[in-house]
Amino acid sequence: MTIFSKIIKGEIPCNKVLENENFLAFHDINPKAPIHILIIPKVEVENFQQVTPEIMANMTSFIQEVAKLMGLDDNGYRLITNNGADGGQEVMHLHFHLLGGARLSWNHLCDSDSKKFL
Repeated sequence: MTIFSKIIKGEIPCNKVLENENFLAFHDINPKAPIHILIIPKVEVENFQQVTPEIMANMTSFIQEVAKLMGLDDNGYRLITNNGADGGQEVMHLHFHLLGGARLSWNHLCDSDSKKFL
């Protein structure tokens, strides 16, 4: 059971932004931007490779609603999902990071010299 499963069950508290029967959005406890929201499905899905098109179809409108609620829909935001160990996924439960509230830089994605990967 992941930490997100425990949050969904109410075993661990979170600072909720929005919730419905299928999804939950809450503030990240280690924010990387002025606004940093985690958005998760309530069903256990390990990562993006495992998610069904039906879940993603419904999750899209939920994420858009969260962005609007947080006031990010006009100026923009970044939406990230890390997939698997090499993609930087730390919690093996599908989740999206919604980041915004400022002009975001892009240079923090890889701590290594990217030339060695080309």
